Amino acid sequence: MVSRNISPSVIGAFIVSLTVSITLYSIPPEALPFLSPSAIQIIRGTLIILALILLFEKLLRIQLLNKILLGLLFGLLAGIAFQAQISEVKPVGTAFLRLIQMIVVPLVLASLIVGTASLGDPKKLGRIGLKTFAFYLTTTAFAITIGLILANVFRPGSGIDPQVQAQLLQNYKGLATEKISRVGGGASVMDTLLNIIPTNPVGALSNGKMLQIIFFAIFTGIALTVVPKEKAEIVIKAFDGFNEAMLQIVHMVIKVAPYGVFALIADAVGSFGLAIIFTLLKYTLVTTAGLILMTLVYPVFAKIFAGFSPIQYLKAIRPAQVIAFSTSSSSATLPVSMDVAEENLGVSNNIASFVLPLGATVNMDGTALYQGVASVFIAQVYGIHLGIGDQLTIVLMATLASIGTAAAPGVGLLMLVMILKQVGIPLEGIALILSVDRLLDMFRTTVNVSSDLTASVVVAATEKQLNPPKEFKI
Repeated sequence: MVSRNISPSVIGAFIVSLTVSITLYSIPPEALPFLSPSAIQIIRGTLIILALILLFEKLLRIQLLNKILLGLLFGLLAGIAFQAQISEVKPVGTAFLRLIQMIVVPLVLASLIVGTASLGDPKKLGRIGLKTFAFYLTTTAFAITIGLILANVFRPGSGIDPQVQAQLLQNYKGLATEKISRVGGGASVMDTLLNIIPTNPVGALSNGKMLQIIFFAIFTGIALTVVPKEKAEIVIKAFDGFNEAMLQIVHMVIKVAPYGVFALIADAVGSFGLAIIFTLLKYTLVTTAGLILMTLVYPVFAKIFAGFSPIQYLKAIRPAQVIAFSTSSSSATLPVSMDVAEENLGVSNNIASFVLPLGATVNMDGTALYQGVASVFIAQVYGIHLGIGDQLTIVLMATLASIGTAAAPGVGLLMLVMILKQVGIPLEGIALILSVDRLLDMFRTTVNVSSDLTASVVVAATEKQLNPPKEFKI
């Protein structure tokens, strides 16, 4: 919807900034010898962002979510049109991402302490924790099973051109070697469990070790339920106020989301392009189809447990999905997810503040599904037969590997290396899928976040701590 009473100067500024930026992107830098290449990059990058700001803030009167969706669409088009040149807008996306990441650790700490303390009864906390883990483990195993079924039925690794295979292995050999080396020998299950306990909580906070932060916050919350009430209230109120401050920062940061999303998507598409997708079209389509299928499963859970209209439910969680898609990070999306859970879905604060930080760290349905398809794809390319035992191992490994793995972009590849090691698939095979990994990472993070939000709804509904808007009910 176009805003009324627009100043002619605003319209003129929009047209000029958009026209000049497109012109500068369309002509070679050597055609402008009076400007240095870096100056051209700064000017055209600044002007295209300025044009976007004028469009969203002055010319259009639309909701924030629609601005974000348009930012995503315009970023896609800019990436296709201007390719690698559009990378100069990446700092805008990086700044947005850093603003979101800035509040993740303090928000998780404060919200978990307040949420755990407000539950009061440690038995209640144990019950909620059991429900949360049961949901996460069940949906993760279900997701990877769907991935394996699709990969076995459609066989995306069969019939790939040997020349394409050789080219992919050659082009991405260095990056694949780097990913493999980062995994190393891997930690044992016992080491993984012990590493959850922080030896230095301050160090865990400064290094962003989410499982250790969650462990410390939950223990602090439990301790506040057993200390004298008058002392506990002081601490709880302080963290509650701090938590509110963090949520206010979320509301401020999310206003720049349309421009951050535009920059992140434009840079991703411009840097990697869409042409490579056609080289691995079958693998990309099978993986994406599985991820879309999982996205459609969550509204069913919301309908069964909470009576949500599936369409309205997807509409309610869309803001978090868009941020997840553009950032490829569950942790970076966490502040938005918590806001969506409480404001759009009606999940109580103490449930949202417990379930969602935990889910951002240990629940990765989309990543697990992707690993199932990728494992079978690489095995099929190399002509390796995976029996039922091998595929059950993949299910188990992917489910366990999701626990304690950082919720950051590209982490799914590190988990995949561990799985390939376990079932004896050549590790260098990950070079075959690296070219489309950034795109698929965006889709699988969207599924991860959708699962987290659904878990909060299911747990809140079973604990009678859900108060959704009336229009979201059937």
